[in-house]
This record gives sequence, structure tokens and C-alpha cells, in this order.
Amino acid sequence: MKSQRQAKIIEIISNTNVETQEQLLQALQEAGFNSTQATISRDIKELRIVKELTSFGTYRYTTVTRELSGTFSTRLNSIFRECVTGFDYAMNIIVIHTLPGLAAAAASALDAMKMSVILGTLAGDDTVMVVMRDTNAAAAFCGEIKSLMN
Repeated sequence: MKSQRQAKIIEIISNTNVETQEQLLQALQEAGFNSTQATISRDIKELRIVKELTSFGTYRYTTVTRELSGTFSTRLNSIFRECVTGFDYAMNIIVIHTLPGLAAAAASALDAMKMSVILGTLAGDDTVMVVMRDTNAAAAFCGEIKSLMN
């Protein structure tokens, strides 16, 4: 029952903007799961669910995995330091330029991060297009790339 409940929690927060434990509890009850706020709180800890700031200035639950401070894993740090030659963004799309033949590796590393703000990547030979959830996420992500490359 616990694994089914936790899977439902992930599904709920992936498909809707849930701001509070009470909203999450209500959504679970509507889905047929009888639970308590204390149980939901333990599930949130176990699943490493955090609150993130939305583009509307509110917070919502999400499953963001951060292996190091910031959003970059060791693997991504290495790839970016060695192969990224430039980047820029327009609205919610980031374009990353790499050395020839390395765009797929950069896109794969981004996909492996499983960040909720990254909707997807598309790689060519030396260019990666990253579609972000919104403009704020694109700007913040470019800021992290810039700090990583300096």
C-alpha cells in the first residue's frame, strides 16, 4: 500500500500544482487513498520531495534530485567544462553549442538529471536545444551554466 500511495503522490505532484500537504492529502483521498497528514509528511521526506518557486511566485511540490550543490552532477560538470563552447536562451528555450560530436553526450547528461524544469532536449552534432518549463527556469539554468564555465 505504501509504494502505491507514494507512486500516486509522485503522479499527483507531476500533473498538478500542489502547494500544501493538505492539498496533497485531499488529492490522495479523492484517488481512494486513506491517509493522515503525518503519513504524507513522512512520504514527502522519503521521496525527497521539495517545494520549488513557480513562475507565478507561488510554491509547489516537486521531485528535484540534486547530487551536488546547485543542479549539476559530477558527470554534467565534466561534460560542460570540456565540451560546451557557448549557450544562450530565448523565452523558455536554451541553445547550447558544443565541440563537434559532443552534443548528444551533453543532452544525455541533462536528461539524466531528471529536473522538473527541463521538459526535454534535442541534440544534433554540436548543438543542443533544451526546452524549459518557463522563461525564469531558462534564465536561472543559463546562470548556472555561466557560473560553471567561469
